Amino acid sequence: MKVAVIGSGEMGRGIALVFAQYGNEVNLDDSFPEALEKAKKYINDNIAKMAEKGIIKPGEDEQIRKRINYMSVLEEAVKDADLVVEAVPEIVDLKQNIFATLDKVCKMDAILATNTSNIKISEIAKNVVHKERVLGLHFFNPANRMKLVEVIRSEETGDEYFEKAVKIGESIGKTAVRVLKDSPGFIVNRINAPDMLFFCLVIDKNIERPEELDAYAKGQGLPMGPYELMDFVGLDTVAHSLDYYAQTLSEEYKKCNSIRELVKNGKLGKKTGKGFYDWSTGKAAIPKAEASEKVTMMDIFAIEINEAVKLLEEQVALPDEIETAVKLGLNRPFGPISVAKSLTNAELKKMLENLSKTFGVSVFEPAKSIKEGKLKEIISIKAFPAAAGSKKEEKASGGIAPNVQGERKYSNIILEKRDNYVARILLNHPKHNLINSDLLNDLENAIKEIWDDKEIRVVVITGAGEEFSAGAELSQFIPGLFDFVEYTRKGERIFKLLQEIPKIVIAEMKGYVLGGGFELSLSCDIRVATPDVQIAFPEVTLGLIPAWSGSQRLAKLIGMSRASYLILTGKRITGEEAKNLGIVSEIYQKGTIDNDTLKLAESLATGVSPIAAALAKRLINRGSDISYDSGLEMESMAAGIVYGTEDLKEGISAMLQKKKPNFQGK
Repeated sequence: MKVAVIGSGEMGRGIALVFAQYGNEVNLDDSFPEALEKAKKYINDNIAKMAEKGIIKPGEDEQIRKRINYMSVLEEAVKDADLVVEAVPEIVDLKQNIFATLDKVCKMDAILATNTSNIKISEIAKNVVHKERVLGLHFFNPANRMKLVEVIRSEETGDEYFEKAVKIGESIGKTAVRVLKDSPGFIVNRINAPDMLFFCLVIDKNIERPEELDAYAKGQGLPMGPYELMDFVGLDTVAHSLDYYAQTLSEEYKKCNSIRELVKNGKLGKKTGKGFYDWSTGKAAIPKAEASEKVTMMDIFAIEINEAVKLLEEQVALPDEIETAVKLGLNRPFGPISVAKSLTNAELKKMLENLSKTFGVSVFEPAKSIKEGKLKEIISIKAFPAAAGSKKEEKASGGIAPNVQGERKYSNIILEKRDNYVARILLNHPKHNLINSDLLNDLENAIKEIWDDKEIRVVVITGAGEEFSAGAELSQFIPGLFDFVEYTRKGERIFKLLQEIPKIVIAEMKGYVLGGGFELSLSCDIRVATPDVQIAFPEVTLGLIPAWSGSQRLAKLIGMSRASYLILTGKRITGEEAKNLGIVSEIYQKGTIDNDTLKLAESLATGVSPIAAALAKRLINRGSDISYDSGLEMESMAAGIVYGTEDLKEGISAMLQKKKPNFQGK
């Protein structure tokens, strides 16, 4: 693909580099020769660092350099481009003029994208005739390292161009988040907008000093405090954003005084050597201070959740997209949707009302859905009724795999009801099928859906893609100690359902089977694996313990000595090693394990009496919890039950006639 990047500043040069790194020919255009020279040095230095660190292969550095052309005539740079990315300063008139030119000189099928961080796409495309090909590709700084790109459509953007832009974003190693409606700030910067106002008003009202709040933020695990970060970005950029939000969202964004005063005095942060802090050495000289006790993370979370709810009400983006964008765009372990799930509507509403009253701004007032007590409903929506592109997405995902009679898609799992009395539950939570509260809820619902289904006798549990599960999603927000206790009990309870369900459950182990993923597999009746699967309990190396029944199940399965070794060392074992320990029953090759596991499931579903299997499973699981004599008593009673079944007659008859039995579960 041929790409043209307009503007060789901090963002443009990073965008050019990432496209070239992924094999694209790039023309980097700038009308200022000194800017191009600076960009060339930056790009070459970064390529050298990537080669030194082994990020790129030997010899690949020179290939990347050759893919980038440095040009100063816009028309020449863009004439053959398949994609143009504009990355000039956030000046509306400048962007409008550039896009009017691009519309005239570019190929008719070229995508015209802007890297604007705040300005509405429709405003930038004002003078463009063919508006259907104009959209936003908002990269984050540094563009060659940050994983997020927001793909933004305006009302005029065509479906074909939008979907192609999403694929382009993914092709250069980014997580492409869909912004379905043109709105100032899009997702990340829109959610960050009231934060900036909040931090400014904290200083305006002398509630805290910058160093006190920054000390608190760092104590909560953030790499930078808010004032250090604003200095780093540039206080002029912050002030410009607040001015734009004052024009497009609420005039209350004009109420910030301290930042505007610093900008007025030429104190822009790192770029001028002074802002909130002294940057004369290249780093912020932050005075030592006690961490703030007047402002908490919950204040900030409340404001961000409120803005996220507004985005949902406006149908700008769906909850999962908002969560992903904030996590990746702001380098956080969790986003506002995760935090919202841990709060009640009433407590969030009260926090926002207090903040609005304290600071005298309606921006912090509860959003409509929160006022109406509908927080949980709106953060759980899966699609907008009239979301752009929604029909296309449904069509793209509507196919059913061969031998699948029906498919039910939950948010984080897929339930397949297949031929021959088999169901398959696929964990479907990219990137590593990490287990969080939502996935647990989906798993519980799927188990309950098939519990009494007589058409299902064997259940296979595995991961969609190459991996089973790399364990619990540790970045999930858990508000307190007791909440974490309940979260672990929830996992234990849901995993136990697999032990209790009156069907044979097979765990198909592949890729990573770590921590909570390993515990999930131990809750199944039979485990099969690839030879190279990576199995482990890494919890103690992270300061945790196996807390979804792993410490109990593994010891009962392979004995205390072996279980102690695996749990206390965190050692990873392969499928072959797991089979030798008695954890795994069968080894299947990586390329065939899906089919081999289904064949095993079908042979059990059609060759084993479902009543006998359910009772035998119950005896095995209960036997270790009761006395030997009690176990024998249960066994004899179970034998009496199966003796009166039609399946017993069928099994004996089939054996005598040397044919395959046709069990009916009666």
